[in-house]
Amino acid sequence: MLARHQNPIAAIATAPGRGGVGIVRVSGKALRPIIDALCGRELKAREATYLAFRDAQGEPIDHGLAIYFPAPNSFTGEDVLELQAHGGPVVLQLLLARCVGAAESLNPENGMTRLAGLRLAQPGEFSERAFLNGKLDLAQAEAISDLIDASTELAARSASRSLAGAFSKEIHVLRDALIHLRMLVEATLDFPEEEIDFLRKADARGQLSKLQQILGDVRGKAKQGALLREGIKVVIAGQPNAGKSSLLNALAGAELAIVTPIAGTTRDKVQQTIQIEGVPLHVIDTAGLRDSLDEVEKIGIARAWAEIEAADAVLFLHDLTRRHEPDYALADERIARTLREKLPDGVPTVDVWNKADTVFPAVEIAGISLSAKTGEGLDILRQKLLQLAGWQNVPEGVYMARERHVQALNRVASHIDIAEQHLLAQAQSLDLLAEELRLAQNALSEITGEFTSDDLLGVIFSRFCIGK
Repeated sequence: MLARHQNPIAAIATAPGRGGVGIVRVSGKALRPIIDALCGRELKAREATYLAFRDAQGEPIDHGLAIYFPAPNSFTGEDVLELQAHGGPVVLQLLLARCVGAAESLNPENGMTRLAGLRLAQPGEFSERAFLNGKLDLAQAEAISDLIDASTELAARSASRSLAGAFSKEIHVLRDALIHLRMLVEATLDFPEEEIDFLRKADARGQLSKLQQILGDVRGKAKQGALLREGIKVVIAGQPNAGKSSLLNALAGAELAIVTPIAGTTRDKVQQTIQIEGVPLHVIDTAGLRDSLDEVEKIGIARAWAEIEAADAVLFLHDLTRRHEPDYALADERIARTLREKLPDGVPTVDVWNKADTVFPAVEIAGISLSAKTGEGLDILRQKLLQLAGWQNVPEGVYMARERHVQALNRVASHIDIAEQHLLAQAQSLDLLAEELRLAQNALSEITGEFTSDDLLGVIFSRFCIGK
């Protein structure tokens, strides 16, 4: 642990602003002196006590509940003190300042042990200490932040599963299988003179095949979990007046973008996150794509292309009522050609034909026909967006995951595939087989934090809330 992890820390653990209740949290070693200073009495472990929180002159700052969690039976694994007061910002700041001030004023000559270096906590430092003290693994610690940030019920339930250890348990199953296989390979390498084919007798090939099968299932769930957390970026593109803003409003169920019959009304992007079956999709309305002499509109069009190039999927919106106009069709062809040139491989483009409510009888077109005005065809588009996102309707058992987890599992799969090739070569490549299995195990351990770097920890926990 770094030196800063030895210092006691304090923070306001509730969200900024006014509320009925606010919490100040302190974590560190030997907090009894500060408990005496603020509470004026000894606290029973894990029992809420109603009392006055006192300032340096003994006057009450507020009345509330104090709860003491002695180490190691606390969230962080250290001594933890929680002060639950009224949720006014000034009250909480006074309590926080009193905690720091009380620690600074403790006098060893009066029998009070000084709390060396009590300081304000950094973002995520309470969760970081819980990880460092073995109360949580890294995947569970990240799930705390994901649970707080969850924007849908499905995302919250998935984050809760990860926090309870569902994801970590499956990672440990994979790790244990890898360790057992490594043991067999190392035994074969270490005792070649015994002429015992450990790998054949232990069915190493069958074990590796089973491991790949389990890994495939975990990767599938992790990908779905990452989708629940990250969502995908969907950009609506097309010529002016095709109905891009109307489509965004219809998908969002709110009047977010200005809609007029005047071409070029949308000058800058308008973004809204929508939820389809609990999956977040970040939908962006952009300026109409055309040649323009208007300097402001030209900037909007340039920004539109920048958003398109960074999209996970593009909805190319067409005006169904103008499909037979030669100039309109030619402009659509130019846009389609530019989309093919600018979009990276694998980024899908969906042709969507708007204003279906004005065309009688209905016409057959390649793509999705809908009306942003009446809502006709929107459900088909929503299902298409889920398909583009890669969502499979398997919410039960899905746990929250992050892109780094998915990438780590992809590396595991790559190392195991190479290991399989070395296993087929057997004696000629056993040392390479052992190395690939070791690398696969390291990649797995990065997920739970058993093998990681301080730099990675800093990035992860710095994105947490202060006080969590």
